[in-house]
Amino acid sequence: MDEKEKVYNNWTPTETVILERRSVRKYSEKQVPEYLVRRIIEAGRFAPSAGNSQPWKFLVIRDHDMLQEMEKDVVTRCKIFNAMLNWRKGGITGKLAWLNAQFMIRFLPNELHPIPFSAIDLMANKQFMLFHGAPTVIYILMDKRGVGKPLVDVGICGQNMVLAAHSLGLGTCWVGFVELLKYGTKWKKKLGVEYPYQIVESIALGYPVGKPDGMIERETHQIDWFENGEKRVLY
Repeated sequence: MDEKEKVYNNWTPTETVILERRSVRKYSEKQVPEYLVRRIIEAGRFAPSAGNSQPWKFLVIRDHDMLQEMEKDVVTRCKIFNAMLNWRKGGITGKLAWLNAQFMIRFLPNELHPIPFSAIDLMANKQFMLFHGAPTVIYILMDKRGVGKPLVDVGICGQNMVLAAHSLGLGTCWVGFVELLKYGTKWKKKLGVEYPYQIVESIALGYPVGKPDGMIERETHQIDWFENGEKRVLY
């Protein structure tokens, strides 16, 4: 077996963690030990960032009542968004919502993509939980003063953390809807979030119910490959 065949037939431990990790949306009530949470945060701290500026700060929330209150507040805000922008309800309200959506999508094209917008509708109707019952949630705050593209650096940091968690036998789900809590002063005051930090992302963390992890098929994207003065298209 040549070197190429060895590589194709044997995933490294790192590749296995990457390929088998899945987003977990159902957790047991068992709490994650503090030392494992610290290990996961340490993996995030070692993520690359522009100029090694590390434009992030971590908040760990394990208070059940606080998590429930956050869930309620996000449901309320999703209901407001839904009332303003859900054009599918028909009638005059639906037409007004359609006009609102046409205006807002120019400013929030990513947030109003059909995938997150469908989730907003589900959360507004309490059919989709924000943290999926996870006993621990790690907030990643972004430092607005970060070099270059701090939001990208936050994403790399979070990826390190979810992969580390998977390697430790834990489940995670990336939860971007916590960004809704940055509006107003309530949660900024409760969590002590002050300039230059901003709530942008969070990771639900816990022991998964069942065994959701495993390799699955994913769509293959076209790759344009330039080498030796030629272009090839790979899949």
